[in-house]
Amino acid sequence: MEAVANVLVALVAALHVYILVMEMFLWQRKPGRSFHGFDPDMARATAALAANQGLYNGFLAAGLVWGLIAADPTGFRAQVFFLSCVIVAGVYGAVTANRRILVAQALPGALALAAVLVAR
Repeated sequence: MEAVANVLVALVAALHVYILVMEMFLWQRKPGRSFHGFDPDMARATAALAANQGLYNGFLAAGLVWGLIAADPTGFRAQVFFLSCVIVAGVYGAVTANRRILVAQALPGALALAAVLVAR
């Protein structure tokens, strides 16, 4: 079960690296605009906000990677903390921005957290 948990944590980290790239580097290009369905004017107007969000997603990814490579108990605790942050951010985003975020961010985080806790 530990291997499954590690794979799920790595996938959540990869998801957040993907979000970082979309929000920080591709926001005003076609892939980034289609990420949220923005036209070029809206993407330009929101680029600084998106870059800030992308940076936070990068911090989540870094924390999850740290949790994967650190020895226990630090690795386990880092995974639980950062996955909890992913879930909270996903729920908040679903409530305030777009319900899709619940499935795209909070659900993978919750599945990974459940796996980490069961593997413990």
